[in-house]
Amino acid sequence: MEPKKTGLYEEHVRLGAKMVDFAGFKMPIQYSSILEEHRRVRTTVGVFDVSHMGEIILRGPRALEMVNRLTINDAAKIAVNQAQYSAMCYADGGIVDDLIVYNRGDHYLLVVNASNLDKDEAWIRENCLEGVTVENISDSITQLAVQGKQAEATLQKLTDVDLSQIKFYWFSEGVLAGVQMIISATGYTGEPGFELYFDRQHSGAVWEQVFAAGKEFDIAPIGLGARDSLRLEKKY
Repeated sequence: MEPKKTGLYEEHVRLGAKMVDFAGFKMPIQYSSILEEHRRVRTTVGVFDVSHMGEIILRGPRALEMVNRLTINDAAKIAVNQAQYSAMCYADGGIVDDLIVYNRGDHYLLVVNASNLDKDEAWIRENCLEGVTVENISDSITQLAVQGKQAEATLQKLTDVDLSQIKFYWFSEGVLAGVQMIISATGYTGEPGFELYFDRQHSGAVWEQVFAAGKEFDIAPIGLGARDSLRLEKKY
């Protein structure tokens, strides 16, 4: 099967990224060197295309009950606009996948690993409760991770949302770079930063504006190689 491409594939190629097959996608493993990109995130700010991640919505009067049925943490403790790191498990305790659960008020958004998306969706549907609808929106979403000490200063130029008020593992919904999106204070690098979820059709425009805003901080695109080294360094 031909690997999928994110909404930013052509931009990665234009920037000279080394593209590899990863979890069913053509993804950038590095642009310059993994070490250089790693240091860029640790010292200033970098941008990751993580649109290969999966997004599944659970909606309905029993959605909370279903999240608690699926995951190991107490989803009743997740306030509206809060996120929770958790895991889905089989009945024998084996792990289906780790994930982040977002409480968006009228529904729950589950963000899962790309390599497990098909398995995760099948497990969720197999355990679906009556009155709950399951919607896989992965193909319509772009996810950017803007990470590093200058991530907030970069993104604040593009939004009226007060990013300083978004606590770790909380999120806001508002307009950034002219696009309605989820602005989540989450990440996988051990640095402060945000993950942005928005409609795929706006991929190029948002990417361009984020890089323009971060130019003074020497912002750079970061590949999946540095994403792994950054998380390993922080023992994630």
